[in-house]
Order: sequence, then C-alpha cells, then structure tokens
Amino acid sequence: MARSDLIINLVKASVRGDVADARAVAEAIAADERSKKHSGVADRISRALDTPQPPQRNGQAHTPGIRVRDGSGGVQRSEPRRPLSSLYLDESIYKACDELIEEQRRADVLRAYGLEPRHRLLLAGPPGNGKTSLAEAIAYELALPLFTVRYDAVVTSYLGETAQRLRRLFDFVRTEPCVLFFDEFDAIGKERGDIHETGEIKRVITTLLLQIDDLPSYCVLVGATNHPELLDRATWRRFELRLSLNAPSSKQMIKYFHDQLNEFEGQPGYTAKRLCESVAPVSFSEAEAFFLDVRRRIALAQGARELRSILDDRVKAFRSHSRARIEGAIDGGKTDPSVS
Repeated sequence: MARSDLIINLVKASVRGDVADARAVAEAIAADERSKKHSGVADRISRALDTPQPPQRNGQAHTPGIRVRDGSGGVQRSEPRRPLSSLYLDESIYKACDELIEEQRRADVLRAYGLEPRHRLLLAGPPGNGKTSLAEAIAYELALPLFTVRYDAVVTSYLGETAQRLRRLFDFVRTEPCVLFFDEFDAIGKERGDIHETGEIKRVITTLLLQIDDLPSYCVLVGATNHPELLDRATWRRFELRLSLNAPSSKQMIKYFHDQLNEFEGQPGYTAKRLCESVAPVSFSEAEAFFLDVRRRIALAQGARELRSILDDRVKAFRSHSRARIEGAIDGGKTDPSVS
C-alpha cells in the first residue's frame, strides 16, 4: 500500500483542484510502488496519468490536463558507470556504503518491520578524493540514475524564486527512484546564523530542510562538501550517515599506481612506489589526471615511443606544472594585502 502521507497529499491536491500537485503526488506514489516491486500498480498509475482528456462538449469550459511542475531543468541526469569496487577507500567507508546499499536493496524487509532504509548521506573532505565518484558508485550499485543538481538553474537573484525552483526540483525527483547528488552542498546549505548572509538564503535553507524531510526513502540524497564547518547545524543533522573522505594514504596511492601500471603494455621502468614518489600527487584526482595524460601520449605515439620514455616525459611535465602552481600560490599570497 502507498504511504499514507502521499495518499493524504493526493486527496488535498484534488480537493484544492491543484492538478499540477495532484500529478506530482501521483507520480511519487507510482515511484514508491515501483521501489516496492509493485510494478503492476505503478504501471496502472502511469497509464491513468496518460489518459487523454475528453473533448469539449455543450459549451462547457475545457479543463486543462494535469501537468507536472517540471523541475528537470535543475538536475543533470546521467547513467553511472563506476562500480564501488573501482574506488580506493578506507575499509570503514566501504562498510558504511555496503550497509546503505543493502538497506536500499532490501527495503521491503525493513518496511515489513515498520522501518525505512537510510537514504541521506553526507560526504566531507578535501577536493579530489572521491566524493563525486562515490556518489556515482552508489547509484551504479543500486542501478539508479544519478541526478546532479545544477545550481546555475536553481539559484537566482530574484526574491523567492530560488526556493520555488528548489521545490520544483524535489517534486521532479520524487517521481522516480534515483540518487540525487548535491556537489558543493555548502553553497546552498550554509549556516543561517552567518551575519554576512541575507534573509533570502535563510528562506532557501528552510525550504531545503522541509524538502529533505519530505524526500521518500527510494530517493537517495548524497551531499558533498569541502567545508563541513559552513553547513547549517539543522542541515547537518538531516543526514543519517556522515562520512569523511580524507586525503589518500601512501598505501592507497601506491596501490592505485600499481593497478594503473598493470594496464599498460611494455616495461615502465618504474615500480609503483617509485613512480608514485616521483609524481607525488596530493589527491586521487591529480593521480588520475597524470595517468590520463600518459594514455593520451601513448595513443598519439602509436607505438613509436617506449612506455618508459613516455613516463619519464610525463613525470617531468607533471613536476613542472606542480611547481608552477605552488609558486603561483606563493606569489599570490605575497601580493594579497590580507596575508601578513
């Protein structure tokens, strides 16, 4: 049976004559039934929503068909391709994610005991260490689409418009099981007590909290932030699972280099440890960028250069870029009057 709150919301929308709300709730009911493996009921609801309107008769005003308040423009839909096993994470992170995935897969068992699976996850840590990849991997393991929030399509300068677009976004998301990913979550979930923020951001956060509370458990919400200290305390408490993805250990990074080297043909002339120490990446994203660069050079060489030569060349280039970036940061700090 559908959730009682959805049925009540459907009745309220019908009584008000709000056809847009009625369709949004009906689609949410269909998604809820589909998440419970009640495909027959979900399909019947979908077919009922697609029923064509009768023609106008006897001069009666034609009632417009039910139209959903489409918030699809606020998200970018993608099909995940990265399995959880491809990530290099601490064992505790793997275990926590495995438990979340199991709860979602066996939600019917939990509901038989009056329980709901956890579906709100916050990922915190420095950039480049797998927060976005982990959100994609969770969607992959659950065989769900990944909806990434587009802030440029949600946040506006008009008073009240951001909150309205946020509500439309969540209305759209509820229509099917999915993983909803908020990257840089602190951009929209900032502390309301910040004296530098306007009243508008406080209204947005209040709307966000209400929408998160009302998000059904078949929609998995993943928020990622590099600055967890900036999050509103009430927002922080909404997440049932909070994980820290810190900078990789030397053991994890060497394992990554070892696996990458094994994919190449030819003699690299480096051990995984030596190459890792030569490149000295500070995050997985930097290490991934290095190996992508190597693959580009291999493809363009078309066998004319040995793997060892290409690796030597790319190590020098990577060191040069890293040094330039560091020197640029130092020079910027010297010229910044706020730095003493």
